[in-house]
Amino acid sequence: MMGIAASRLGLVAAALLGLAGCGSLAPGVDPSPTGSIGRPADPASVSAALQGSDPADDLSLGKRHYREQNYGLAEKHFRRVVEKLPKDGEGWLGLAASYDRLRRFDLADRAYGQVLEIYGPTPEVLNNLGYSYLLRGDFKRARIKLTEAAAKDPDNPYIRNNVELLEVTQKHGKGLR
Repeated sequence: MMGIAASRLGLVAAALLGLAGCGSLAPGVDPSPTGSIGRPADPASVSAALQGSDPADDLSLGKRHYREQNYGLAEKHFRRVVEKLPKDGEGWLGLAASYDRLRRFDLADRAYGQVLEIYGPTPEVLNNLGYSYLLRGDFKRARIKLTEAAAKDPDNPYIRNNVELLEVTQKHGKGLR
């Protein structure tokens, strides 16, 4: 039984490597590896160097380093994005996810506050917040956020996986590492 739970946890964790946030997006919006929050609707307000089309821009580098689990470098690049464009929700989301992985939850909370101001409580943002609380071992707040996310998008497989991960993790009584 323990082997099944461990393998199940491993499968769910692998699915969540991108910090779990893919959902329904407008056509043509490229989801971030840290969530499925699209770029701002007005591309004229975003400098071409930060749109993620250049593999050497800060947004692309932040995503790449995050996928490679180089969270310190990801944080550096996402921070540069939001310093240049304070209303860049994708940059803030990547920064929040990086802070989560660096276990700098105080800074993650501030970044999520910015994401909420920009995008509002979308299912993807609520899912990422729930995952953040799960990392901290705060199961009560994780459940609240994940339940809110599931209510808004019940068919989202990333949200369902995080709810399942919460169940498995809560049985062990501590947050994820």
